Amino acid sequence: MNMGMIMKLLAERKALRTRERWARPHLEAYQSQALHLLREYAYAHSPFYQLFHKGLYDAPLQELPVLTKAMLMEHFDDLVTDRSIRLEDVKAYVANRRGAELFLGRYFVNSTSGTSGRPGLFLANRDEWLATLAGALFRVFAWAGIKLKLTHPLKMAQITSTNPSHMSAQGANTMGTKWMPIMQLAASEPVRTLVDRLNAWQPEAVIAYASMLRILAEEQLAGRLEITPRSVLSGSEVLTQETRRRAVQAWGNVLFNEYGSTDGGGLGAECDKHHGLHLQEDLVIAEVVDRDNHPVPVGVYGDKLLVTVLGSRAQPLIRYEMDDSLRLSSDLCPCGRPFTLIDDIQGRVHEILSFRGVGGGNVNVHPIVFHNIMDTLPVNGWQVVQEVDGLHVLLSSARGTLDEKKLADTVQQALAKQGAVVPRIEIQKVFSIPQTASGKTPLVKSNLPSFSP
Repeated sequence: MNMGMIMKLLAERKALRTRERWARPHLEAYQSQALHLLREYAYAHSPFYQLFHKGLYDAPLQELPVLTKAMLMEHFDDLVTDRSIRLEDVKAYVANRRGAELFLGRYFVNSTSGTSGRPGLFLANRDEWLATLAGALFRVFAWAGIKLKLTHPLKMAQITSTNPSHMSAQGANTMGTKWMPIMQLAASEPVRTLVDRLNAWQPEAVIAYASMLRILAEEQLAGRLEITPRSVLSGSEVLTQETRRRAVQAWGNVLFNEYGSTDGGGLGAECDKHHGLHLQEDLVIAEVVDRDNHPVPVGVYGDKLLVTVLGSRAQPLIRYEMDDSLRLSSDLCPCGRPFTLIDDIQGRVHEILSFRGVGGGNVNVHPIVFHNIMDTLPVNGWQVVQEVDGLHVLLSSARGTLDEKKLADTVQQALAKQGAVVPRIEIQKVFSIPQTASGKTPLVKSNLPSFSP
């Protein structure tokens, strides 16, 4: 990050701090004005929104139609506000990305690894990207007690995805400076490799998937991992109470939960009062709704979330649908910030699979190991299920030619790299991926008796 970007980021962070001291009416007035400017820009520059909201330009937000990811990708070229952007060019850029070069020299591009066979692609110009980092990282860091000092570089470790198209990797690449050196580690690396590198690095702050923190906490409690971070941030997945308990047991009360997404940016974060997650309402308008897009009462879980990203301009997101289930709280946080609290999030809990280790004991394998393989397949859906007789890899609506033997070999090699005794692997083509009783379709699941990794 160059000095100009650092100064803009610091200015954005200062603005965020000011909003944290506002009274609730001031915040709501700001939201209203920011929403007006967003809609005005979208109607002036996006052919898609000109038609999608036709006749509704002055309607309240709650009366506007809902935007799904499928619609966003289908109408990509007309939805973006820069007429020089074409979806095929964005796809080619992502497929052939080299280094830190921006798309068209001015856009950051992040992708989501969807299981619908059609991942989402999200663009942000430099100003939008810095605003996203300020909210999703700098604000979260401050609330978690992570303070940057020019006289003392803060060593950070990030254990997520190192795919250059993923938001976590791009954020680390942008944020990493001599004042905050960041060691990026892939969550798909063998646990023993992660432990060795973290022990050598001795980070003062750690950011990781919730499921990865569970693994690292167990390594710390077993005495193999020996780090003393002052702050530990959990993100991208649901943080369960058991994972929180083990992390606090391993490192003390330094764990902070954050809630964000590639499409919505920084949505919520926990402050030092640990009273819930503050919904970042100066950055987004979030509607917790039922299946029919009707608002649910405070204290009740919604079926999904509709997000309006107030700063989005290159690719406006207005009432964008996310399948997260949130429950809002009527409580106020003792910290005094004006933001609504998220009481709980029911999202996808990524299941860690445990295998017998080649050297004895168990080897815990993070779901991203399977994501790295399965997300590239020409299928509409997939699921990896661990049974007593081995791994069952389910594929739905395969397109074109799929070499099943090559896929099985790739999975075997990935598990062998983790140090696991490789089980029998069966590839099954199915009409659709089976759902749980609650309607969820977990990507990685175990049907073996419960264990405590």
